[in-house]
Amino acid sequence: MIPAELEALLSEPLRTGRIPGVAFGLIHRDGRAYTWVGGWARTVDRRIPLREDHVFDLASLTKVFFTTGWILRAVEEGRVDLDDRVGEVLGLSMRYTWQRCSLRQLLSHQAGMPAWAPVYEMGGTPEERKRKMLEHPWPLGKPVYSDLHFLLLGVVLERVYERPLHAFPLPEGFTFHPDPENSVATERCGLRGRILQGEVHDENAWSLGGVAGHAGLFGTLQGILNLSLNILRERWLSPASHALMRMPHSPTRTLGWVRAHPGWSGGSLVSPETLGHTGFTGTGVWLDFRRGYAWTLLTNRVHPSRTRETGIGALRRRVGNWLAAHLEQLF
Repeated sequence: MIPAELEALLSEPLRTGRIPGVAFGLIHRDGRAYTWVGGWARTVDRRIPLREDHVFDLASLTKVFFTTGWILRAVEEGRVDLDDRVGEVLGLSMRYTWQRCSLRQLLSHQAGMPAWAPVYEMGGTPEERKRKMLEHPWPLGKPVYSDLHFLLLGVVLERVYERPLHAFPLPEGFTFHPDPENSVATERCGLRGRILQGEVHDENAWSLGGVAGHAGLFGTLQGILNLSLNILRERWLSPASHALMRMPHSPTRTLGWVRAHPGWSGGSLVSPETLGHTGFTGTGVWLDFRRGYAWTLLTNRVHPSRTRETGIGALRRRVGNWLAAHLEQLF
């Protein structure tokens, strides 16, 4: 059981109705763990209580748990180098400046591509949309966090491994093909005209066949805790890749991940050796390598709509601070 103070923090958005469901997990490097689940997996049309084995749309956690790992694995296997230019890897014309950006720049969000673009409006089949995306003269500017960086990295993986993203193997507890009946509902989508449950929330990923380099991964609470433990123990990739993944590439970023910095999502009390990432649907994971623990907060804060204030940012920081301050009590 989790302490009453922590349960009160996690329960507050459920009590006020700002977030339908919350799943929390905490794991120590030695394997000891806590979990807590409350609220609803769905509240529209029918009410489904949230269970620990429900599958969440992880949104941008796809970037770190799937794309970053597979790009680094491709480097380990000698298929690519991080400093290869994306246009050369993809066999493009190299006539646009963005095609000369490196895989490293894309992974660390230093390439300067736009933060987002409506790829779903490009029209055609998923493959035709990818082709149009690769032929587009994307402008470069000041480095920003960009879905486009990871959309391109997803295409790189498909080319390098000669298979679609949905055919890549995944750790236990993760899937690209969730059972809708065991999935947490997200938003009522205007494009699709229905509440989404068991299909990707992100419109661009949906338009590319349901899976892309920036979104499309689904996972369970236990799956995320198990993978986080493997990362803490440096068993996910080679030790060299783990060290590289944690190396700073900007004041706030490593390869794929966000570094602890003032005002970030994981709270103010974490160690400087903490990495994390969040997902638009209301998901997040944080790993403190110095103190040896990881935690995840999974919510369906966009259900049934993204156009309301849920307080998810404040909730993440408060939970992160409480854990950092009380870690010795828990372990």
